[in-house]
Amino acid sequence: MSRMKTFYLETFGCQMNVVDSEQIVGIARQLDYVLVDSPDRADLIVLNTCTIRARAERKVYGHLGRFKPLKQQRPSLIVAVCGCVAQQEGRRMLEKTPHLDIVCGTHNLHLFADMLRRVQTRRERCAEVSFLDAGQRRRLFPERLPSDEVTRFVTVIQGCDNFCTYCIVPHVRGREVSRPSAEVLEEVRALMRQGVREITLVGQNVNSYGCKEGDEISFAALLRQINAVEGLERIRFMTSHPKDLSDELVACFGELEKLCKHIHLPVQAGANSVLRAMRRGYSREQYLDRIARLRQVCPEIRVTSDVIVGFPGETGADFEQTMDLLRQVRYAEIYTFLYSARPGTAAAELPDDTPATLKQERFDRMLALQEEITGNYHESDVGRVLPVLVEGSSRQGSGQLFGRTTWNRIVNFDGDAALIGHVVPVRLVRAFRNSHLGELA
Repeated sequence: MSRMKTFYLETFGCQMNVVDSEQIVGIARQLDYVLVDSPDRADLIVLNTCTIRARAERKVYGHLGRFKPLKQQRPSLIVAVCGCVAQQEGRRMLEKTPHLDIVCGTHNLHLFADMLRRVQTRRERCAEVSFLDAGQRRRLFPERLPSDEVTRFVTVIQGCDNFCTYCIVPHVRGREVSRPSAEVLEEVRALMRQGVREITLVGQNVNSYGCKEGDEISFAALLRQINAVEGLERIRFMTSHPKDLSDELVACFGELEKLCKHIHLPVQAGANSVLRAMRRGYSREQYLDRIARLRQVCPEIRVTSDVIVGFPGETGADFEQTMDLLRQVRYAEIYTFLYSARPGTAAAELPDDTPATLKQERFDRMLALQEEITGNYHESDVGRVLPVLVEGSSRQGSGQLFGRTTWNRIVNFDGDAALIGHVVPVRLVRAFRNSHLGELA
């Protein structure tokens, strides 16, 4: 009797990588691999990678370095890198890392099984990083595995056409391609039959869904069709580009009862000079107008965002404008990043003479301001009774369940497992940094 084959998978980066990792799991299982939770126990190690910042890329190479002794102990071990670092580095990764066997780019997961067989049968190290044309990509949108989870991602668009000057994504994910709406709807219906109750529509820029195809419906129209699917409780989406946030899409927050009252709308900077240098396609004033329109149609909506500190050329006055924008918008949460130059992007060629210590000082000031704003939201929610979609057992243990509010806030509370998959009223009784403690109302 042959020994069971095992694989270890680690995912870095955004929601698109999470979707790709599900596809990797499906491929490995079709080849009779069983998932394990440690690289020490694996016959196959897969890193699904992100290169949005230099730190993320360094982390991948750091992990690869730790796998070298495992490969020396067990030469039959197969080590693979997929995703954005694989796409950016290509065959260079094989040259840099002699114990690496497979480099599989963002458009090539459909070749992963064949690459794995080549390594197994011929010990042939291989790299596949070719971009596919739009027609091929439309046919190869990831098929989802059956699941007993309450919430799932559904991919609606891949790639990005914006080419913001700081961003590597269009270079490693390719141009925008929308998935046929009929296919999206069929997947949503299939997920409902499996017991899923919330879906998050994902893509690098979901707002531009259907714009390049000519014969496809708009993203707002897609939301309306999904809202009508029986059995579905909640809809979320990410990520939105502010310049493509149409009036039709804004109106959905006031019209669709299943659409959660939360939007992630990355602003990146609050000064027009920086926004122009970033090539974001909107002004500070236009962004604030979009926020005002969202709150007009849905007064309870909460907004989260991404902000970059220390973009090349950012002055003290520019930074203060970003701080002022945070005070005006009052985000529920922001994800703040120190600027990281990415090779091949336009911003990497810009002069950057701001000292690292000053950038860090600005970063810390912004973080302190946002923590105060976020804390005010969390404390103000204590005592409220809110509908919570119960997703499963809490990581806090003690027999607790966890779920999320419409604002995507985690709530832990005592309750029977029979509640999983249902929306229940929960009173929030205590606020923590990353979650609330609640009790069934």
